[in-house]
Amino acid sequence: MQRYRRAALVAAAYLGTFLASLDISIVNVALPTLQTALATDMAGLQWVINAYALCLSACMLSAGPLGDRHGHKRIWLLGVALFTAGSLLCALAASLPLLLAGRAVQGVAGALLIPGAMPILSHAFPDPRERAHVIGGWSAFSALALILGPLLGGMLLEVTGWQSIFLINLPLGVLAMLLGAWGIAERRYRDQAALDRAGQVLSIVWLGALTYGLIALGEQGGMQAWPSLAVALLAFIAFLAVEARAPRPLLPLRLFRERTFALVNLASLVLGFACYSSLFFFSLYLQQIQGWPAAASGWRMLPQFAAMGVVSLCFGRLSRHLSLRRMMLGGYVLAGLVLLATATLAPRTPYAIVGSLFGLLGLAMGLAVPATGLLVMASVRGEQAGMASAIMNALRQAGMTLGVAVLGSVMSLRAAALLERAGQVAALAAGFQLAMLLAGLACLAVALPLYWLPPK
Repeated sequence: MQRYRRAALVAAAYLGTFLASLDISIVNVALPTLQTALATDMAGLQWVINAYALCLSACMLSAGPLGDRHGHKRIWLLGVALFTAGSLLCALAASLPLLLAGRAVQGVAGALLIPGAMPILSHAFPDPRERAHVIGGWSAFSALALILGPLLGGMLLEVTGWQSIFLINLPLGVLAMLLGAWGIAERRYRDQAALDRAGQVLSIVWLGALTYGLIALGEQGGMQAWPSLAVALLAFIAFLAVEARAPRPLLPLRLFRERTFALVNLASLVLGFACYSSLFFFSLYLQQIQGWPAAASGWRMLPQFAAMGVVSLCFGRLSRHLSLRRMMLGGYVLAGLVLLATATLAPRTPYAIVGSLFGLLGLAMGLAVPATGLLVMASVRGEQAGMASAIMNALRQAGMTLGVAVLGSVMSLRAAALLERAGQVAALAAGFQLAMLLAGLACLAVALPLYWLPPK
């Protein structure tokens, strides 16, 4: 019976992360359809992504302390229930504001689900080899969601309409709750839980103001962006001051004195900024630059997620022969080089080249994602697992938010500057190329200090 309950625990943790990851890729492929259906512009499309990513990153720091205080199982189950409700709200939305409200609910729920999976799995599998295998499987399941997202999204868009990309979450959410209720054992660390309401409010303020300001910088020429950016800077400074003085802070700054923890979390931020945000731009490239319909675009993104899933599934075996540091370093270097190569993609680039680059990026992420998570977990004590997972995932999601905002603004500004001379497609292609160039340079820059991490 115990063996079956542990299998149910694994299935529930995988499925919860699957839900949160599915809504990253399945929504990306629907962006052009949503733009037409809801009569919105590029800024509106960015907020369809950022409403989710912003709430995800802003609330994720609280997920660890909430689980420590009220129980990891209880908070995880609450996350599944909220995600299911948010998906229903998205499906019923008849306007952009209502859709953004549903995406915000999904983001809050995802903040409970994604970081909650890693401490649940880590405590259930204390053996390092078993843990590497199950964390690799968790990463592979995330990749499976990213694989199925474009495929399911494209087919559902053509057959039943955009609302179905959210309705599909309802039966999956019910199944995840049933498995989790039976398989997950409750665990609490009340003495470790943070008590820092001021820090949580300030984290939401500075992340929200920063994201809004960056989007406004690209869409409005900058005049209305600077007040938001100023608020973001002041709120961030206040946040750091509060965290430095709080007895039980939301973000324990002392953890960043440990070199491995600090560098790996910086890498997690860049992973979100460069690699996860690229889903947004690849979808636009295939549909608005190369002119493929939604379903065909989903199939053409398949190599990236298939490669990521295969490598993640083999991660446990690879870890027996290679150190986590080497696999992580290799993943980030390869990702940087591939993103630089995508900066050469043009409207008429053959798919053989495009698909090969997508596959190589998936290979890089299959190494980088589980290695980053395992190195973070190995750098803290067992009772700090929930907090460490929350910090790592919050930074990665904040990076994705910033990536969509910053690189999206860069793409828009570059395209607008060339629109009259080059035409719409060529201008969009030039904007895409510049965004990918910056993403690749970010990956290579963060890979340099990873070389000097101690092998693990």
